[in-house]
Amino acid sequence: MTCTARDLEPNFGDFESGALLMADARLMRVAERPQCIMVRGAGSYLWDHAGARYLDFVQGWAVNALGHAAPEISAALHEQAQTLITASPAFHNAPQLALAHELVSATGLASVYFGSSGAEANEGALKLARKWGRLERAGASEIITTDGAFHGRTLALMAASGKPGWDELFPPKMPGFVKVPFGDADAVAAHIGRKTAAVMVEPIQGEAGVVVPPDGYLLALRALCDEHNLLLICDEIQTGMGRTGTLFAFEREGVRPDILTLGKGLGGGVPISAVLANTRASCFVPGDQGGTFGGNPLMTAVARRVLSIVSNGEFLAYVRASGRRLEQRLAELCSKHGLGRRGRGLLWALVLPSDTAERVLRTCFTRGLLLNAPRPNLLRLMPSLRVSAEEIDEMASVLDRALDA
Repeated sequence: MTCTARDLEPNFGDFESGALLMADARLMRVAERPQCIMVRGAGSYLWDHAGARYLDFVQGWAVNALGHAAPEISAALHEQAQTLITASPAFHNAPQLALAHELVSATGLASVYFGSSGAEANEGALKLARKWGRLERAGASEIITTDGAFHGRTLALMAASGKPGWDELFPPKMPGFVKVPFGDADAVAAHIGRKTAAVMVEPIQGEAGVVVPPDGYLLALRALCDEHNLLLICDEIQTGMGRTGTLFAFEREGVRPDILTLGKGLGGGVPISAVLANTRASCFVPGDQGGTFGGNPLMTAVARRVLSIVSNGEFLAYVRASGRRLEQRLAELCSKHGLGRRGRGLLWALVLPSDTAERVLRTCFTRGLLLNAPRPNLLRLMPSLRVSAEEIDEMASVLDRALDA
């Protein structure tokens, strides 16, 4: 893929790139970022202010389902922005109603609430579960979650998550969450009590390093929830929208959750999320939930376009084929460099023999490859669902040389 210097010339307004980089000090220091400014994206590639090109196997943490600057998303934004951007959540709008119908049809659930982030959707799922527990289980409010889970960065979701060290960041910790080992349905069964309202789980743990549970795990959780009259919540913020080779990861075991959360890939790069519930769990009434930007026509118009593409059978077959190629190339790297691997579809992690992930990450960056290191010994890969065989091979070649280095 080529582009001219004119194509790469950024418009910084009153700032030169150097002044903008100095302005980094004005940002709250919540992340370590390299000293470059990303100015353009196309498909699987990003370019910075100096014209350097990067093969992007992070894609905004699995956000850009269709790659950078997907023409379908640009067109949807352009078309919708000319008619209605937002009308206030106090009114219906056509894209919102259409997307609600399409998501309900695709999931087999009954109703949906739209938010702007995955955290907002997961927060809504917790509210639903606690209200349902009050109404249907004599005030039960506890949620069983798992070690290593990542559900978001609100205070409630940090308490729900099982990321090491989060318990100490912003005390006091919100109560009401019981942690059990991921992938262990027997541990869930052992912790069910009269205060339990729901079980919340990621079908595959993303932030923990693409941890895949044993076959039958979701099926066993579904059976436990049915037996004990609990809600099953599937957090598919990262695994949903085709990422694992099916439209939703829960489909693989033929189960259906009571509550489902979606985000990231749902908007293909724009901020939108959704919490869906079946009739049994859908207990919100006016005033229980709301948000200024949730379900606005601009974002829902884009999500409709993304869903129409990603839900296509041929598209999902392409994702599965690309996933097999990616797995094959990673297997070759594992054999050569003594690594482990785990994942499904186009969500994978490499397990390094020591805590060198950041060093590998920096080496890859200097060679034009973007990866993610969710743990000191892990590399995570989340390419565009449209990634080509040639781009997978290019990634493997760069990563191979970086590991050699």
